[in-house]
Amino acid sequence: MPPATYHTPSFAEEISNEMYATGTRGLNCCIQCATCSAACPAVAFMDHTPRRLIGMINAGLRDDVLNSNTFWTCASCYSCSEHCPKGIRPSELMYALKRYSIWKNRYRGDLVGPEFSRLFVKTIMRTGKSYEPGYAPAFIFEGGLRGMLREMQFGMKLLAKGRIPLLPSRIMRVESFRRMLSRIVPLDGIA
Repeated sequence: MPPATYHTPSFAEEISNEMYATGTRGLNCCIQCATCSAACPAVAFMDHTPRRLIGMINAGLRDDVLNSNTFWTCASCYSCSEHCPKGIRPSELMYALKRYSIWKNRYRGDLVGPEFSRLFVKTIMRTGKSYEPGYAPAFIFEGGLRGMLREMQFGMKLLAKGRIPLLPSRIMRVESFRRMLSRIVPLDGIA
């Protein structure tokens, strides 16, 4: 019997596999109609339209795709997915690209999204709950000194009114939750 040969998946295949894993169609079904881009309310802030990003993935332009801000700029409104005539669900593609870039540790350093996502997952893994004040380091300096002071004042008002806790709370049996989550989500490079 001949030895088994293994196929190393291309970038487009890796991303399509991520899409299939979430129950969505692969990107090879895209007809490049640009309906996703026309429906997107955040397209003006993206360096590539969703349609172009799909074309870049299918062309194997891994570095260009991962250096893009498009999937981090996505508003998660699902308008693109609602309008896609082929049922590709580009919004799921944006989530797949976020996961992929974090797992591979490949993203632009000037983006807030990757660090915010990493802090969110770490907090969930540690406590089982979200804790908004813990995410501040990811974006508090974005507005300069004036923005940082404004955010701190707002946070103090929320704290004084009991709207945010001083310390994060934990769910019961958080260790069991961590084990369960690690079976579902690859946490390499995140937690």
